[in-house]
Amino acid sequence: MSEKKKAQTAEAEQEQSQAEVSQEQGEAVPEQPDLNQELERLAAENKELQDKLLRQMAEFDNFRKRTAKEKGELYDDATVKCVSRIVAVIDNFERALATPCEGNEEFKKGVQMIFDQLMQTLSDMGVEEIDALGKPFDPELHNAVSRAEDENFEENTVCQVFQKGFQLKGKVIRHAMVVVANS
Repeated sequence: MSEKKKAQTAEAEQEQSQAEVSQEQGEAVPEQPDLNQELERLAAENKELQDKLLRQMAEFDNFRKRTAKEKGELYDDATVKCVSRIVAVIDNFERALATPCEGNEEFKKGVQMIFDQLMQTLSDMGVEEIDALGKPFDPELHNAVSRAEDENFEENTVCQVFQKGFQLKGKVIRHAMVVVANS
């Protein structure tokens, strides 16, 4: 036998003899801890720790999703703010292109190319023109500045567009300024 086992055996025998002496003398014998109770306590503690871990993991996952959503919204808000300032430039390009330009056709062609490139860049960013002409009036998309008697259009239908509107992912950058038909 190894020295360690011999020492454990001797210790166990000593404890048993002390217990027998205590019993003979009528003293209370200290009880061995109940292993089943200890096992149950440890199992309950383990379950509690697992529950805490699962809750922490769920909280972190929710935090990650919320942060990603907020980041996307911040990007969209910044894009809307930037594009809202560019929209005035689009209006000026359209006015310039609508002006007769005799003798400067090459210049007008160059301006048209720049305008087309600007509109393609905005389209690539997700900016869309609000389609208004001939559509039912929608106060979420259109800003009615006037009503007109026009029998070519049904009642509450946009019959004329004064200024184009734009939106990004359903968020209005600028409402379309329109005239609504009154049949």
